[in-house]
Amino acid sequence: MMDHHEVAEVGSSPATARPRAVVSVPPLQIHYCSPMMNRSPSSLIDSTPKTPKTPKSPFASRIMTPIASPMKKAIVSVQGYLEEVGQFTKLDRDHPHDAWLPITESRNGNAYYSTFHTLSSGIGFQALLLPLAFTSLGWSWGIVCLSLIFLWQLYTLWLLIHLHESESGTRYSRYLRLSMAAFGEKRGKLLALFPIMYLSGGTCVTLIMIGGGTMKIFFQIVCGDTCKVTPLSTVEWYLVFTCSAMALSQLPNLNSIAGVSLIGAITAVSYCTMIWVVSIVQGRPTSVSHDPPQSKSDVARICSILNALGIIAFAFRGHNLVLEIQGTMPSSSKYPSRVPMWRGVKFAYLIIAMCVCPLAIGGYWAYGNLIPANGGMLDALYKYHGHDTSKALLCLTSLFVVINSLSSFQIYAMPVFDNFEFRYTSKFNKPCPWWLRSAIRALFGCLAFFISVALPVLRSLAGLLGGVALPLTLAYPCLMWIQIKKPQKTSASWFLNWALGVSGMILSILVVIGAICNIVTMGIKVHFFKPQ
Repeated sequence: MMDHHEVAEVGSSPATARPRAVVSVPPLQIHYCSPMMNRSPSSLIDSTPKTPKTPKSPFASRIMTPIASPMKKAIVSVQGYLEEVGQFTKLDRDHPHDAWLPITESRNGNAYYSTFHTLSSGIGFQALLLPLAFTSLGWSWGIVCLSLIFLWQLYTLWLLIHLHESESGTRYSRYLRLSMAAFGEKRGKLLALFPIMYLSGGTCVTLIMIGGGTMKIFFQIVCGDTCKVTPLSTVEWYLVFTCSAMALSQLPNLNSIAGVSLIGAITAVSYCTMIWVVSIVQGRPTSVSHDPPQSKSDVARICSILNALGIIAFAFRGHNLVLEIQGTMPSSSKYPSRVPMWRGVKFAYLIIAMCVCPLAIGGYWAYGNLIPANGGMLDALYKYHGHDTSKALLCLTSLFVVINSLSSFQIYAMPVFDNFEFRYTSKFNKPCPWWLRSAIRALFGCLAFFISVALPVLRSLAGLLGGVALPLTLAYPCLMWIQIKKPQKTSASWFLNWALGVSGMILSILVVIGAICNIVTMGIKVHFFKPQ
């Protein structure tokens, strides 16, 4: 057996050590108190110097068993599994109460779910107003602005998806929490809370107006002029739509409405395609014109252009939901959630581009300056082609609009539900009971219904809504990237994100001012508690 002196010579430095002989003693006979215990046993039985390999884990490197031993393989495998589970658990919850909240209580989402949710929230009635923006911008600037804002918001989507998981393992499954992490708790709330709630609530109110009004049109088309049934009033149709939306809102969490979002995405793509195809095939009205409208002054002209930019920005709203959608996915160190999320978003926005661009360009070609200010392409279709288009096609289009409005209502209302339940779970440290959850959602529906009846003018404020929501889409993601990732100063990423962030904030202020000036200049008929 090798004595302690011989062992010391083997462990000496290469400059002073004598040539080592091959040790025939099994490595397990070496005393554990030996200073050689941290070295690999194979280095004691091999006379050829080798570069030491990094052990798979500190625990496995202390087991003095041969490398090919099944016991060591099992230990390394088990430890790797435990590390993976620990990392998965660390990434899977970003707040102690997340398992009780509707956005994050289910973590079994995937790329398909992200596609459904993104399509359902990213395309809808707001796209029908895009030709209205072209009436102020014209052909060239309309196409340029539409393309630039589309690419800009796609880049900020990529930023948000990569900001969802921090290097420490924390997941930011809500836009507000990411804003607080980037700008500080008070400043983050001040910057993001109002736009998020305003966009979610304002969109739900507008969906009640669009869905309820389209229900009324659907009934009129189906019933016809000879129908003897007494039609419902506009307020009653709003109530029918709200009750239907509240019934669907009883689904518990964001993952549970994936099927609803799929149906909403299919109907949105269908009716957008049907509207622009029918509008082009049926031909243009005789009085259509593509000349910019005559403005009373240069100020009015500038205001109309800024309002048009707000309409385009509003058409691509939905960034306040991307972190919530990604929060429904499992995540681990090997399989981060950003991979399936970005895959689903890319596919969804490819479809959105295929719907939005023909709708904007084809709609402006077909109707020009005759686009109605309230309903956009949908009202134009009923007004100019209601007599020469088949009743079945008009009914199907109206039905698709109603279904898409119902599904979009669910995903836009979910952050509001989540915020209300977060207040309860934080205060009482227990999940929200089912009866209180149902009451919260019914209460929100009643509030949205009341606003839609009391302020029907909101349907005409797409430019203002777009201006308020524009920082969430174009500015905040760039500034949050700088605050969290801290790219090297004067680097390309630093310059790009600062330029886009500052430009987005300036553009937001200008769009809000332009929308307000446009309202004052053009005038809007206000009918409180009298929806038309």
